Amino acid sequence: MDQRHAEHRARPGRPRPAWPFTRRALAAALCAVCALPLALLGLPLVLAGLLVAGALSWTTFGLWLMALTVRGALALGEAQRALSGALLGQRIDRPNADPSGEGDGPPRRGALGWRRARLTERNGWRAVGYALAAPFAALPPAAAVVVGYVYGALLFAHPVVRHWNHHTVHRPDGSTYHVGLEVAGTQLDTWPRWLLPVAVGAALLLAAPWLLRVATVPHLLLQRALLGPDAAGDRDRRIATLEETRAQAVDDAAATLRRIERDLHDGTQARLVGIGVHLATLRELVGAGADREQVLAVIRTAQGNASAAVSDLRTLVRGIHPPVLDQGLDTALATLVTDGPLPTELTTDLSFRPPPAVESLAYFCAAELLANAAKHSGASLVRVDARTRGDTLVLAVEDDGTGGAVPGAGTGLTGLLARARTVDGTLTCVSPPGGPTVVTVALPTGGPRA
Repeated sequence: MDQRHAEHRARPGRPRPAWPFTRRALAAALCAVCALPLALLGLPLVLAGLLVAGALSWTTFGLWLMALTVRGALALGEAQRALSGALLGQRIDRPNADPSGEGDGPPRRGALGWRRARLTERNGWRAVGYALAAPFAALPPAAAVVVGYVYGALLFAHPVVRHWNHHTVHRPDGSTYHVGLEVAGTQLDTWPRWLLPVAVGAALLLAAPWLLRVATVPHLLLQRALLGPDAAGDRDRRIATLEETRAQAVDDAAATLRRIERDLHDGTQARLVGIGVHLATLRELVGAGADREQVLAVIRTAQGNASAAVSDLRTLVRGIHPPVLDQGLDTALATLVTDGPLPTELTTDLSFRPPPAVESLAYFCAAELLANAAKHSGASLVRVDARTRGDTLVLAVEDDGTGGAVPGAGTGLTGLLARARTVDGTLTCVSPPGGPTVVTVALPTGGPRA
């Protein structure tokens, strides 16, 4: 599937040898060249803002200047993160924020709320720290560009550029001569001496991508440490998510109990009461010596109610826990796609059997996604892929429909995301206009059971 292949291509691995003038190598060089001026611009602005705001912190103006300085540091960090993502392909997630986007605390409104958010948010001060340290981390990549590309190109082209890149030496007798490159008193401007700078230049050019990749590592680590999600924010977000999913699980359990009660009361219970009425009627008819046809009519009606009650109970049980899941998730999914409304291709690769709760959740997610594809996508083919990756069960459902599916747009994806989060799972949806739509549900399993 497209998303699975994309994820596979994105996995970090051993760096491949790169030529110096490929698109990727030149993009990395451009990133290094642009990152340093941006960092050098941010350092004096942020430092001056902090010093002036600190000196005037006892005034209202000082507080506003401090807030504006923090906001500027955030903007510079956003620009650096975007630069690394666009030119290096290094995705650095945005730092954690509260739902309002105004900092780490509760939503704050108005100008004073904005200022307070800027002064108290953790991410803003992390961005300030990045702005102060960025020039030192951005300098090695720029130096690698100068050494590898600039000096490498000049040395490689020395036999040509020496005619313009030289200095003039005056002899005592008044004559002059030109010197293009001289090392330890030895001129390298004539054959075969200029072969040495040409070879050194070629080596520098060939090594430039490797030098740049190594020199960029500290800058990327600094960005991930100060511009990406921080550990404390991750912990707080995880606690908030667990509290939310716990409340969601309680609500789901209560809703399920109410649904079961309603279905039993309105369906099965009514039919069982009807069977009791018909049995009482049958007893009266037999006692009164009614004819055979009357008795058989009552029996047929009672049998119909009994069959309907059994069917209702089976449907109810299937909604709680499909019996086919007892045979395994692969068998359950095969039965599900066979009875589905659209032609469906199923691929399963389960190296171990997940826990029953995870199997049940994956089954119901697949059923909901297949129903969504039939209702909303206009697809003619659906692909379902279920496999275990390490200790995670990954379910991917892809359709060739019109695309444009987003959580919260009436497709039920928000509900599926909430259900997946009850087991600390995730749901991602890739659905560009025109399709295809790929929804991936990742559910932790805890690994194979002993």
